[in-house]
Amino acid sequence: MTPIFVIFKRELCGYFVSPLAYIFIEVFLVLSGVLTFYVGGFFERNQADLVSFFGIHPWLYLFLAPALTMRLWAEERQSGNIELLLTLSVATRNVVLGKFFAAWVVAGVSLLLTFPLVISVNYLGNPDNGIIFAGYIGSWLLVGAYLSIGSCMSALAKSQVIALILTLVVCFLFVVSGFPLVLDALNPWAPQWTIDLLASISILARFEAISRGVIDVRDALYFFSAIAAWLTATTVVVNLKKAE
Repeated sequence: MTPIFVIFKRELCGYFVSPLAYIFIEVFLVLSGVLTFYVGGFFERNQADLVSFFGIHPWLYLFLAPALTMRLWAEERQSGNIELLLTLSVATRNVVLGKFFAAWVVAGVSLLLTFPLVISVNYLGNPDNGIIFAGYIGSWLLVGAYLSIGSCMSALAKSQVIALILTLVVCFLFVVSGFPLVLDALNPWAPQWTIDLLASISILARFEAISRGVIDVRDALYFFSAIAAWLTATTVVVNLKKAE
């Protein structure tokens, strides 16, 4: 077995041996259902689609993803296991990837378990399942970006609570960076290139484009690049901590 798979298997088992994975999945399923039907106005819209369901994901993951990643490195540091883990003959990047993929799979499982919603909208009407499929792809990429940020913040933080708060703040900044309110506030004094940059790095704008059924290569590349960049940053931080 490859080192990445060994770490992945260890972390994934850790999630399901503890209550964390079950709590995450249960909270995600309950909140996504409640928010879709009662806040998103699923029935009031009188449309057989999952627009209201996917519309809440950026905000739902904003609070749930940090809870999933806060333990990745901060817990290892608190328990003292990080010294043992990093003395093994495994490259740091393999440990980072193994931990990230385990968290991403837990998030993916919770997303797959929402399949009754897909069955429901197909029973109620004739939805465009291509758009629904694109929404699921976009949602998985979105939570992957959040989790990669959380991985880096967990490596930086000394405690799980601090890791959670840092992840929430950074993810929130990436979500609101493309808001018209933010861009309009900067418009009178900020250079145009700064405004264009903020608009281009908005996670929300990229996700909304995919969830509308248009899987643009540029949007997919944005998410994969963001994940790669934050995981690379995690590797650098862990190596620096190891050298201390």
